[in-house]
Amino acid sequence: MRMKIIGTGSALPQAQVDNSQMAEWVDTTDAWIRERTGIGERRLSTGETVASLAAEACLKALEQAGRKAEEVDLILLATCSAEYLCPSAACQVQAAIGAVNANAFDINAACSGFVFGLNMAQAYIQSGMYSRILIVGSEVLTKMTDWNDRGTCVLFGDGAGAALVEAHEEGDSRMLGCIEGADGTKGMVLNCRSRMIDNPLFHEDREKAGGLHLSMDGREVYCFATRQVADCINQVLKKTELKVEDIDLFVLHQANVRIIEAVAKKLHADLSLFPINLDRVGNMSSATIPVLLDELNREGRLHRGDKLVLSGFGGGLTYGASVLIW
Repeated sequence: MRMKIIGTGSALPQAQVDNSQMAEWVDTTDAWIRERTGIGERRLSTGETVASLAAEACLKALEQAGRKAEEVDLILLATCSAEYLCPSAACQVQAAIGAVNANAFDINAACSGFVFGLNMAQAYIQSGMYSRILIVGSEVLTKMTDWNDRGTCVLFGDGAGAALVEAHEEGDSRMLGCIEGADGTKGMVLNCRSRMIDNPLFHEDREKAGGLHLSMDGREVYCFATRQVADCINQVLKKTELKVEDIDLFVLHQANVRIIEAVAKKLHADLSLFPINLDRVGNMSSATIPVLLDELNREGRLHRGDKLVLSGFGGGLTYGASVLIW
């Protein structure tokens, strides 16, 4: 049984914040941000949540595919910034869109989450367990951001993207192969603390435990990404018996334009094959790939039969890549 993407959707908060506005809040400049990241503006939540953005993206994917929410078997929601530990954001989306027949749960692989979800959907479909699955990446990272730290607060934005996949027996559209991995030994180079232990027997020291905002060692993340992303793309290409020149587009996690340029150089691939939207939306963690995929789809830049590489990398540290025939 083959997995085919039949619809995509995305949702972004209404509020757009450009670099000049960022410079009013923190010691930075438009030139400083663009030179180091390639980001010009991002979307910030003014009340939109992980669940509300995800629900909007899912409804758009369903509408494009001509399917009803009650026809969905499973909702996989990738996020590291859900408003609730329980219920899951996926269950909130199930209720919001009326997917009464769907199972639903969250995945936390940070920026690799959507790719992991897509690979998981492929496994479910191949097993015959589910036949129609919504995969969505949704984040409201700006509530986790330290707005006094110019090294991180300029990077992140909020948003959601979704893809609806179905089981198909015929046609060329399918996933050809995937690679996933993690290196927990380096996990703390990108971290955000959750609630601390606080019970009648033990009270965790807040100062020793660290802050409750995102913390990142930018140099370590950059080195990891530029090395690991190119490596895992080469691995998945070898696994699928393809070459770099066989790929029509490389849809990468939108973290930093320098990382994307470095990966393209290591793969000896033309940078024009690496679409970029981080200049307009920033780094949205698990939402970056599906939002970009939806933009490409709705702009008519994806054609049936195109070979795509999707690759994510981020907190965990995690990484993954998939090869699809669109």
